[in-house]
Amino acid sequence: MEGTSDMGESGTQETRTVVITGGTDGLGKGVALHYLRRGAHVIVVGSTRAKGTAFLSEAEAEETATATATATAKAGVPAGRATFLQADLTSISSAKRLVATIRRTHTQVDKVILCAQRYRLLGPRSVTPEGLEHSFALAYLSRHILSHGLRETLESTPAPVIMNVGTPGVPLGRIHWDDPQLTHHYGGARATLQSFRANDLLGVAFADLHPGTPVRYIAYNPGVVATGMPDHLPQPLRTAARAAFTALATPVQKAVAPMAALLDDPPDAPFTAYRTRRRLPLTGAAFDLSAARRLHHLTEDLVDRFTHADRPPDQPADRPTEPDPAHGTNNGA
Repeated sequence: MEGTSDMGESGTQETRTVVITGGTDGLGKGVALHYLRRGAHVIVVGSTRAKGTAFLSEAEAEETATATATATAKAGVPAGRATFLQADLTSISSAKRLVATIRRTHTQVDKVILCAQRYRLLGPRSVTPEGLEHSFALAYLSRHILSHGLRETLESTPAPVIMNVGTPGVPLGRIHWDDPQLTHHYGGARATLQSFRANDLLGVAFADLHPGTPVRYIAYNPGVVATGMPDHLPQPLRTAARAAFTALATPVQKAVAPMAALLDDPPDAPFTAYRTRRRLPLTGAAFDLSAARRLHHLTEDLVDRFTHADRPPDQPADRPTEPDPAHGTNNGA
């Protein structure tokens, strides 16, 4: 039930399992393909079955190319090292079931990279079926659940890492303590920035709550990366954003390199923050310990309230889709 024993680029065998949310698109997909090429078992989480199927097809092609180039097939390295798990990460119940699925099928996970995000900068306030503000639920709450839920599974590996991809070091946004769901004075940018600031505090709280854990928690700002983010914007903003990305953004493959360097050789400190290769000082309101503790308790109360609430009879149980062996997935079983 563990991750498979794989052959890395160095030619040495290793057992490594990497979990990536938002791994069917953009930067998350780039990280997934990077570790797949290096022989890891990669579990990609996404909300769309079609994108998951497309990723698995690309992963199969990558594995075939890698095996041909390195003769790993002759070394007994199994194919089918990519797994897609479909889950609605805006849902507390779905995120918790995802954690349960990963823990049931894998006794160890080496790295967790949290990339799932969908910007809603314009338009009216959007809520999830559970009644939560969309950005808060997807970009922060799911990361809280996965970080704490997978901690023990991570702790069974030699150098476990959680990387929370966001915007540490950007002095914008704040936690709206009196109304974290932004039921009043909603704005898309306000909601997005609040989720980023919440993730900074999530890392602080994780290290504070688990002082003896070997898990290294990294808040990571990749800078502007050439992803499909502008595709979700309305016109004419979409065209302007695409032009800016073309001129300024870092290609995905290049953006993956500093991430992988940190993931493969994490810092000694329990919690660190980086903007690409530059380590950031953990000072100021963004990393305030009392605020981190306050947000943790607020979040746990929220999760507990939804966990123990009776589900309305007309609300579907959005259960994560199990890996489909027909698509060449491998649970490491």
